[in-house]
Amino acid sequence: MRRKQLKRSAKRELVQVLRPRYRSGTKIEKAKILDELIVVTGFHRKHAIRLLADQGQAATVSPPVLVRGRKVYDEAVREALVVLWEAADRICGKRLKAILEPLIDAMERHGHLALAPALREQLLRVSASTIDRYLKPIRAHSSRRRKPRAKKKPSRQIPVRTFGDWAESAP
Repeated sequence: MRRKQLKRSAKRELVQVLRPRYRSGTKIEKAKILDELIVVTGFHRKHAIRLLADQGQAATVSPPVLVRGRKVYDEAVREALVVLWEAADRICGKRLKAILEPLIDAMERHGHLALAPALREQLLRVSASTIDRYLKPIRAHSSRRRKPRAKKKPSRQIPVRTFGDWAESAP
């Protein structure tokens, strides 16, 4: 047997009475209040949540809060990565990570780079995805590498003569 639904004004009054309790309640209390309101009024759950939380108006969306993780590498690591990335002809982070140690050795040996031992250790520890993440803003502002032009097709290099091109005398 189905219960009679409350009238619209009664539902509105009930929401107004429950709203302060709902807002100040714990998660468990909110769930109980919400369950009671759904049983009594017949509202859908999401509609009831919106009514209790937002005074019946359209929900205002607050901008997401960006939570930054801890910083592991400092600006010196980023600058050294840029130098190494340029020396390696701007390759991707995964490939740069693979050649990082021999590249650092060669650049130090030839006098193009001088790193403190702690900085060198950090550079060798950095992951490929972190390298890509650190180089992303620099890649966006740097000019893109041009791809070498493809060689012309052989069919375009071989001259093709048509009927009108034959300038031979008639037999």
